[in-house]
Amino acid sequence: MDKVRSVDGTQIAFDSSGAGPALVLVVGAFSDRSSTKTLASGLGSTFTVYEYDRRGRGDSNEAGPYSIQREVDDLAAVTHAAGGSAFVFGHSSGGALVLEAAAGGVPMRALVVYEPPYTEGPSHEFAARLADMVAAGQKSEATEAFLALMGTPPAALEQMKASPYWGHMESYAHTLAYEVGLCNGGSVPVDRLAKISVPMLALAGGASPMWAQKAADAIAAAAPNGEARVLEGQGHGVADDVLIPVLTEFFV
Repeated sequence: MDKVRSVDGTQIAFDSSGAGPALVLVVGAFSDRSSTKTLASGLGSTFTVYEYDRRGRGDSNEAGPYSIQREVDDLAAVTHAAGGSAFVFGHSSGGALVLEAAAGGVPMRALVVYEPPYTEGPSHEFAARLADMVAAGQKSEATEAFLALMGTPPAALEQMKASPYWGHMESYAHTLAYEVGLCNGGSVPVDRLAKISVPMLALAGGASPMWAQKAADAIAAAAPNGEARVLEGQGHGVADDVLIPVLTEFFV
């Protein structure tokens, strides 16, 4: 593990492995740098892969109040540690963060995003509600509310709450408002995406709800060098063995 200091002093932890041009992986909700080890291993023969803990999770701390700009600064710091510019892949809300960073001028050679959650529901008001719940000590309730917003069926939610893994999910409760805030009120930020000039691929799963494909199309249409692709048979949790050749082909 290595660490890099972000603009506000937050220490961002990251791992690097493999050999080749730099590729930074950006995770979504309930994830940290331990979540992408299989993906990183599959990419390591082609790329030097950088996996990092977004602020407030894993071995990364958090200095001061949250803002999207501070998360953009974190990704910029990791990219700088990777050599100044990199290929970047972001999953779910991590994909939304990658888009904000690219639009804000963080140096990227190319980027791929998978299902940034630009869809009805993740509003700024809901993000504030989650933050209030966590501040009141209601981590379990906040986690449940977030999962329900993301479309988790009630029966599946009850099973999750009864499992030993629920406590691990609760540990991310304070970051869930961040994920919702990255969703831009559920709308694709077309004006900001128009600033992204590097090659960009927006992916969606063929087994995912239709909003994912619509968002991918809108993202690709907004960027000067964007394209969209559907990975048939895949849902929001895209399989690593499906994703690895797609990333390798697009970046190489």
